[in-house]
Amino acid sequence: MIWTLFVVAALLFVLAYWLYGGWQEKLYNLDNNNKTPAYELYDGIDYVPTHPMILLGHHFSSIAGAGPIVGPIAAASMFGWLPAYLWIVIGSIFFGGVQDMGAIVGSIRHKGLSVGELINRYIGKRGKALFNAFAWSALVLLIASFLQLAAVSFAGDPAVAFTAVLYIVVAVIFGLLVYRFNLSLGWATLIMLPFVVGGIFWGNYSEWVQSVFKLDVNTWQWILIVYICAASVLPVWLLLQPRDYLSSWFLYFAVFVATIGILFGGSRYPVKLDAFKGWYAGDGNYLWPILFITIACGAISGFHSLVGSGTTAKQLKNEKDAKFIGYGGMLLEGLVAIIAVITVIMAGKILSPAKGLPANPQYTFGVGFAKFWSLLGLPEKVGISFGMFTVNTFILTTLDTATRLGRYQFQELTSGKVEKYTATLITVLAAVVLVFIKSGETPIWKLIWPVFGSANQLTAGLALLGITAYIIKALKKPAWFTSLPMVFMIVTTLAALVLLVKTNLSGPTLPLGIVSIILIVLAVWLMVEGYLALIKKRTKEEEDIGT
Repeated sequence: MIWTLFVVAALLFVLAYWLYGGWQEKLYNLDNNNKTPAYELYDGIDYVPTHPMILLGHHFSSIAGAGPIVGPIAAASMFGWLPAYLWIVIGSIFFGGVQDMGAIVGSIRHKGLSVGELINRYIGKRGKALFNAFAWSALVLLIASFLQLAAVSFAGDPAVAFTAVLYIVVAVIFGLLVYRFNLSLGWATLIMLPFVVGGIFWGNYSEWVQSVFKLDVNTWQWILIVYICAASVLPVWLLLQPRDYLSSWFLYFAVFVATIGILFGGSRYPVKLDAFKGWYAGDGNYLWPILFITIACGAISGFHSLVGSGTTAKQLKNEKDAKFIGYGGMLLEGLVAIIAVITVIMAGKILSPAKGLPANPQYTFGVGFAKFWSLLGLPEKVGISFGMFTVNTFILTTLDTATRLGRYQFQELTSGKVEKYTATLITVLAAVVLVFIKSGETPIWKLIWPVFGSANQLTAGLALLGITAYIIKALKKPAWFTSLPMVFMIVTTLAALVLLVKTNLSGPTLPLGIVSIILIVLAVWLMVEGYLALIKKRTKEEEDIGT
């Protein structure tokens, strides 16, 4: 049963990559003879032609984070494994992959700028301002949340903190070896990966690590603030890109181990979770729209469009790599989400790491991963630690990538009038305010965090709006394959926001209700702008652009 679910999903993803991904490649007229912005606008900082495997590592690490693990496990525990499974498979193929690939293609055809530029070109300046402001605000909230998560993780385990710092040092050395000393990618990977793996084990047993890296949450917060400011402006090849590439190997390895475990040991583990638990999970959690908000990164996530049209498009070496990195990267993430669902199927519920501690999707994934790991003759205890470490690794990856994306969005919002250092400081300062300013005992970011899921999925719908406008007005081709997912995501997300407004218009959660209303107004406004633009005739400039 378990191995069947995995094999069916994997085969559908492979078929979708070659057939549906190939069809999109032809529709976009991708041609490796066309120069990408990485060459045309090369600056050695943001625009850098990159080997597709390194770029896949960066892109995959950035879009993954903890999302494809936490969301699917939480949704499956609420509604049963079948709705979660179906949405991951259908969403990855027809929603997320389409958005991710379209965002990269649209960006490389417009100087590597974000989806906001597509909206500016084909919908209007007001639309661009609305989208960039919306995306920047969502990124600031994400930075605030992950800043806190990373600081708590580091303060709780000096070994995790040490390994994260080691990652940064190793990444810089890797970047120098590949880009300045021309060492081959294969040799650089073989040399540097063992240092990181060794660091994980050494950090757990070294007294020096346990004492030097034992710092409180507040100290780690300030260290991380300095780090993300630097990561936002340093040359992408020196830190961000190689660190993400090396991080991606942990997830590749986790997928490999899980695949072996599911195929050869899946029959040992009985199904403990119901296929379908019902349409309502209590506390206002209806299957629609909540399932589609809870499972984001495993099916479709607006954050992906910001990564694809932010950092990835500026590093794309060849146009056809958009299919491999955009569509292929999303399907690979969908496979990770399927593995996450299988772990909770085996567990039957979200598990607690210890008596008295709250249930934890990351720990549930770690326990499931350890069962597969044990089939290789390795101790389950180490497997749990490795599985959880794999998830925690991507928290920092998402944090520094989101900061750089926030800088891009702010610069585009101000039409490039604000230089990168100022844009970075403003973005980080806004996140710091959300972390350190409190309402009573609760940080502001935590009060409004429940709206992030809806904001993220609304970003996906609005990104698809920009991609749809580009296809219709510039490529002059039918855009049903982007417009149908767009309508579904916008309607679904607005429904989720209405539920938030309904339950948060009084009491201490009033700020959440107000933010939800603002998001609804912005989204409806942008949709109206989009509709009016799409029914207008194309200008001569639009006729000449995009093909």
